Amino acid sequence: MSLWSRFSLIFKSKASKALDRAEDPRETLDYSYQKQLELLAKVRRGVADVATSRKRVELQLNQLNQQSGKLQEQAEKAIGLGREDLAREALTRKSGLTAQISDLRTQHDALQAEEEKLTLAQQRLQARVESFRTRKETIKATYTAAEAQTKINEALTGIGDELGDVGAAIQRAEDKTAQMQARAGAVDELIASGALDDVTSLNKGDDISRELEALSSQGDVEAELARLKGKAGGQEIPAADAPEAIESSPLLDGTAEERPAEKPTEQQ
Repeated sequence: MSLWSRFSLIFKSKASKALDRAEDPRETLDYSYQKQLELLAKVRRGVADVATSRKRVELQLNQLNQQSGKLQEQAEKAIGLGREDLAREALTRKSGLTAQISDLRTQHDALQAEEEKLTLAQQRLQARVESFRTRKETIKATYTAAEAQTKINEALTGIGDELGDVGAAIQRAEDKTAQMQARAGAVDELIASGALDDVTSLNKGDDISRELEALSSQGDVEAELARLKGKAGGQEIPAADAPEAIESSPLLDGTAEERPAEKPTEQQ
């Protein structure tokens, strides 16, 4: 196979495939039906033309028959008057009309046969056109229903172009939602562990505030410890007075010196 033959074959196959995708069977059927209607109209015009010609021949035949009858009457009248010459002339003219009448009858018979033939062809063609129209509408309805069913099935399965994009968009939205939920959970864990600060907290403070809060908490611990020691030594320290007790307690004062025990005085 030559290069040009291969190129021509490829081009024809590509063109055929493109035309097949672009072709709509419903439009093709409508076009074929329109062409058949045009052909039927031509046949009808042909029948009308033949009928018109036949009618014209009939009119001529009627006129010639009337003239022939008139000449026959004139010949008979001339014989009655003794004018043989006039009778001969009338009969001669009648003979010429008879030949014309014979030719017109032949034409009339041919036109009538052609008219009948075309009329039969018209009836057959009209029946075929009507049958084609019925089948065309049935095929179009079936094709439309199949097309609708195909689109519905593609929509339900997600393989269609329109809802396929919708399915992809839903999948992307679900992925972003899952990613956002994971991020929110991670941030909550970081806030709970203290790695991140809650910027919406009402107790937000700077480093000094946090240090003061830590010292206050430590002071509460020391006060509770002092109260427990005093209770253990027989000295009840209320929880509310624990801070003052811490400051005045000799046990917690690192600078206090131990006093020696006093000896009892001798009786004199």
